[in-house]
Amino acid sequence: MGKIAFVFPGQGAQYVGMGKKLVDISPASARVFSQADAVRSGTSAQCFAGSDEELAMTANTQPCMFTVELAAAAALMEAGINPDVLAGFSLGEVAALTASEAVDFETGFRLVIRRGELMADAAGRVDSAMAAVVKLTNEKVNELCSGYEHVYPVNYNCPGQVTVAGLKTELDQFKEDVKAAGGRAIPLKVAGGFHSPFMEEAAEEFGKVLEQEEIHPAKITLYSNYTARPYEGDYRKLLKAQICNPVRWQQIIQDMIDEGVDMFIEVGPGKVLSGFIGKISGDVRVLHVEDAESLQETIKEVKSYVEG
Repeated sequence: MGKIAFVFPGQGAQYVGMGKKLVDISPASARVFSQADAVRSGTSAQCFAGSDEELAMTANTQPCMFTVELAAAAALMEAGINPDVLAGFSLGEVAALTASEAVDFETGFRLVIRRGELMADAAGRVDSAMAAVVKLTNEKVNELCSGYEHVYPVNYNCPGQVTVAGLKTELDQFKEDVKAAGGRAIPLKVAGGFHSPFMEEAAEEFGKVLEQEEIHPAKITLYSNYTARPYEGDYRKLLKAQICNPVRWQQIIQDMIDEGVDMFIEVGPGKVLSGFIGKISGDVRVLHVEDAESLQETIKEVKSYVEG
């Protein structure tokens, strides 16, 4: 039997009501939401009943997503399903860090709250946006970006999909160039140009926040967005750098597969990462947990996998 990885999604996957059905059937999930509310009052209410507009605000999105993701992971572990490997996409990396026990829940939650605030502040100072470019190679997207002063490749998601961040004044023409090259640029529902130089000040400030927190070695193998390799050395440097540098998701997943992972479980809202992983490899199982139905189906699938 191979290894199981839990993967934690990033911004853009949020939706109204996320996590509510997990709380209804999982005491472990309910405890995660109670912990979150004790630190940041109203987090559960935002997840369960906040508007789309409220949840789309970066300062809300990040702590809410973090909470739902760890609630989903807790429900799986409550059922006896534990990961061998962890990774998170963007803000999901802080959830993965917490799941690895490098930090406790309260510390991880405080970090993601502050991270969201800093990134929202940085986004508010620049009229930037993000778009997913599909149907072009990584190399072609890099080439197109190089023709602009303020458009950057920022998320290498899977074969045929790279997310870019840029000034809105430059993105319109960039999208035309993408179309002319045979690709398509799809706007993302995020509030700024993340993982780009626009976030350098946020990264610096987050680095100061990290210096004040106690971070231990991860108890479970944890992958870094910044290096696409397992965490080693200075964790604070890795967490700081990922805010203003590209997410190397395709490379992370391929490396996990090379190291023996053959089952990936996306824990948290949506199935964005599941889609990426399916395009990276057709030889692995990809499951997800975000509500009661998906939890029960995943538990059934994993038990069959373990017993088979």
